[in-house]
Amino acid sequence: MNAVKVTKDNFDQEIMKSDRPVLVDFWASWCGPCRTVLPIMDEIAREHPEYKVAKINVDEEPDLAASFRVMSIPSLFAVKNGKVVAQSVGAQPKARILEMMK
Repeated sequence: MNAVKVTKDNFDQEIMKSDRPVLVDFWASWCGPCRTVLPIMDEIAREHPEYKVAKINVDEEPDLAASFRVMSIPSLFAVKNGKVVAQSVGAQPKARILEMMK
């Protein structure tokens, strides 16, 4: 499975109403640490079908970034049943990211 690109138009459906826990990645193309996390997020999306991996570009969706109070990127959020249950800022190793989803 691939990561889902999330916009304000599909945010509710893809994240808030998801039937699976969602790993949300706030990122930007110019962000070096975001590029470090990108292959890890893609791996998680492929290896863990029990999770949905969602990517939100902060340059394209500033209102969504503001609603999550994103101040630095990459910012990762674990969302279950429409509620944020864990979050981290900065590039993280795969094991740490997966720990957020437990």
